[in-house]
Amino acid sequence: MQQVPIVILDFGSQYTQLIARRLREVGVYCEIYPYFEDIEKIKAKNPQGIIFSGGPASVYDPGAPRVDKAIYELGLPILGICYGMQLITVDFGGQVVRALQHEYGKAKLYLDPVHGHISPLFEGTKDGQIVWMSHSDKVEELPKGFVRIAHTDNSPYAAIANEERQIYALQFHPEVSHSEEGTKILENFARKICGIKSKWDMGHFAKEQIEKIRKRVGSDKVLCALSGGVDSSVVTALLYEAIGDQLIPVFVDNGLLREGEREKVEHVFKNMLQVPLIVIDGKEKFLEALKGVTDPEQKRKIIGHTFIELFDEEAKKHKDVKYLAQGTLYPDVIESVSVKGPSETIKSHHNVGGLPDWMEFELIEPLRELFKDEVRKLGLELGLPKEMVYRHPFPGPGLAIRILGEVTPEALELVRKADTILLEEIKAHGLYEKLWQSFAVLLNVKSVGVMGDKRTYENTVALRIVESSDGMTATFAHIPHDLLEHISNRIINEVDGINRVVYDITSKPPGTIEWE
Repeated sequence: MQQVPIVILDFGSQYTQLIARRLREVGVYCEIYPYFEDIEKIKAKNPQGIIFSGGPASVYDPGAPRVDKAIYELGLPILGICYGMQLITVDFGGQVVRALQHEYGKAKLYLDPVHGHISPLFEGTKDGQIVWMSHSDKVEELPKGFVRIAHTDNSPYAAIANEERQIYALQFHPEVSHSEEGTKILENFARKICGIKSKWDMGHFAKEQIEKIRKRVGSDKVLCALSGGVDSSVVTALLYEAIGDQLIPVFVDNGLLREGEREKVEHVFKNMLQVPLIVIDGKEKFLEALKGVTDPEQKRKIIGHTFIELFDEEAKKHKDVKYLAQGTLYPDVIESVSVKGPSETIKSHHNVGGLPDWMEFELIEPLRELFKDEVRKLGLELGLPKEMVYRHPFPGPGLAIRILGEVTPEALELVRKADTILLEEIKAHGLYEKLWQSFAVLLNVKSVGVMGDKRTYENTVALRIVESSDGMTATFAHIPHDLLEHISNRIINEVDGINRVVYDITSKPPGTIEWE
């Protein structure tokens, strides 16, 4: 079992995943578990430190989440954040009260020396640094053995510590980007207080995973569905590095892809990485199945079923296939074991659904310990081109859910051409990597226009360009007006059948990123 230097116990904060991401960014491996995780399982991870996350509850609420008190007897350094601080205070006999007003937003943090020294938690950080507060309760009386190590104008106990027991607690959230030196504070906890020396990076992860995969697979074969997206591309590259021709990678061209996508995938995997990629041309089958269908959910189901049908046909051609590889990521794992849904997220799944139970394979999920940004770094480590690794998310059902109404060859041609022009211009102006997603949507709404001396009655496309860090929330991008005008002119002039372009200025929430 892999050692986990820092164990993070989740009490339901929307920021819990950020704690893990910040630590991993500085090379400290950590994992998230629900606050009620069995103490023996925690000990088995052989951690060097424990972090209590924040959470929406009050420590005095009936049924408020509590930890097994045995955790304090492990002799490990502990850091409590927000709710974690209040829980530590109460567990050690201090007092927490409801604040007169909810404190939310930025505050200046002033460091308080103890016996003439600043706490090692704040070593190398400045006095008066900006931190992010988000709490309704506050510590009013410190537990015995604890001292104040920092304060703000509104929080006399913004940070406290029991140096002897190596227990620290923060009222603010060091993990959010608004806390100027938050990452440094978390790193100090890991390196200076917990004494973690190991440096975790994607090169280390790749070697470790390759060894694990070889050991598990032995002489059996692994089937892998390659979509061309980031996750499946990285899984394919990692597995091929580990087991070579025992991997059976299958790419299904459903006819719903972007311009030149099939050719790019074939070039990268067949030519660059020398992977024996199997390509199934399913364009006609998918289009036939989608004929006359306009309901978005029905489209998804049809695409999912058709994909499974073609994938199963291919699987039956190969013997000794014991495993199926999937690109499950760490956020999916966390959500599946969350505390009554801690770390509640607003998530809309656009990928083709999982394979049915009757396809009896054992799962291999080599990315299940990684966040998306780590998957991208791993892809570069494995030799995938930057363009593929940093591509914008693309939904499993492809352009089918970017065409409102029936999916026809004509509609696909229009949206594909408009989409290509949009991406060309976004890349040419150096904006692609700053954006989360940018794409065109065919509205199947016709409007009157004038082109030359002729009156037209043709299609409208909407441009959807958003900024986001994780896709859970998003804001429309403030693209320069002259660039939007240039993109609009190109689409109308170069794509026969489109005479109007509109820009979607809806954020998420209330809208979703995709239209269907």
